[in-house]
Amino acid sequence: MTDDDAQMTAELLTSARTALELFHEVHVDDDGALSFRHGDVPCAVQAMRLAEGLTVLSLTCVVAWDLPEDRELAVSAAERAGRGLFGTLGVVHTDRGMDVTLRYAFPAEGLKPEPLSTLLMLVVSTASQLRGELLSKGEE
Repeated sequence: MTDDDAQMTAELLTSARTALELFHEVHVDDDGALSFRHGDVPCAVQAMRLAEGLTVLSLTCVVAWDLPEDRELAVSAAERAGRGLFGTLGVVHTDRGMDVTLRYAFPAEGLKPEPLSTLLMLVVSTASQLRGELLSKGEE
């Protein structure tokens, strides 16, 4: 990573932090990544410069974890992922069950805090809504 890359990603993370702090308490991790909780959903934001003029933010939300292995639940999550505008759902099978994540990466260079906060809140709101749906399906 060049000095320009590091500076651009640091600036973008500062902008994301400002945007997120309109709604959440934000923690800055040792590596510069941001972490916060939207209700019961833990989230992390990282920045990376892919090319000149293309710096992206990557938002990852852990929607649910340690869900019981349930084929219908996994299929439901996959179907939901196909309908999503803001993010890609992932299902990871672990020794303790299934974990579901929502990831969204987007070019964010030049976005002001207010529109950036709107975009981030669309994603985390989707993650929270999905968590409620998945947990209620798991209880059925």
